Amino acid sequence: MEPRAGSEPATRALPSEPATRELSAFGAISEEFWEEFNVFLCNEYTRKYTVNCFRYAKKYHQCLRTREFSTLKMMSPDKRLHVMKALSALAKFVGMHEDFKGLVKSFGLKWTQNTDDLIIARLCRAGNGFSTEVLEWVKAVKQKFPEFALFMDFVTAAGLRFEEAVNAYDLIVELSEKGKLSEYFNVDKEMLEHFRFKERFIRRTKKAFISFVSPSLVEAIAAKGQTLTLDMIQKKIARSGMHRRFGDVREFYANYSIKLLRQPEIDFVQGRISASVFMHNYFNPTVIADLQERALKNVNELLNAISIDS
Repeated sequence: MEPRAGSEPATRALPSEPATRELSAFGAISEEFWEEFNVFLCNEYTRKYTVNCFRYAKKYHQCLRTREFSTLKMMSPDKRLHVMKALSALAKFVGMHEDFKGLVKSFGLKWTQNTDDLIIARLCRAGNGFSTEVLEWVKAVKQKFPEFALFMDFVTAAGLRFEEAVNAYDLIVELSEKGKLSEYFNVDKEMLEHFRFKERFIRRTKKAFISFVSPSLVEAIAAKGQTLTLDMIQKKIARSGMHRRFGDVREFYANYSIKLLRQPEIDFVQGRISASVFMHNYFNPTVIADLQERALKNVNELLNAISIDS
């Protein structure tokens, strides 16, 4: 399970004396060691995160071996965060995570990025027509790859993370073929109930509980009967020379939806549960009488915004 940005990966420690000795500052590390570490990552994380974590750990493991983290301070904030997470996982694998935490503290490294810089970056993007760019990108993908048009409508209207959107899209197709779509799509509430499939959607740090989606869109996806994969979509878009902007689509959804939905509602629909007392103890979307009406109106507006004819 991939951890959220700005947080240390929540893997369990696996002490291993042989591995610890092998990670000393001297001598080469065997391929067997890396194979075992890769298995450890596969058991803990998603495939995509495992690939990135393994790559960074293998490239920068010398920082942990020599206990010298000054190199990390010279990296960009985003890259430094990836490297720290990879080294954290490696430290837990070899049973020296307490040493790792001490090194992070000693070198003054932080798990979070500067909030001011993040906000300034968003403001700059907004000033350069961010929303228009995102909408035009979605339309361009639909026109260039008609086979992905329904998926692009779905990912825009649902506000899910890219991987969650692919899982939900495929689950609609799979259950429809089995005549069991009602186990997932609540027709009366016009809602995909992700929470009924915890193994797919309720991960340790990234979750999806519900999505309001029009029945016509769900029916169209089921009728098309085509399942997708992350690689299939990403590789085709990349080979065309286009950027992959699914993260921007999710950000656009959150900002666009504020016109019709309240912040706690948007957070819940997008799978974010804040640490506030209200969200933890009181928020319940099922008792908000007009939430369905407002959410579906929001869906329709989003779909109209990315209509190729608009």
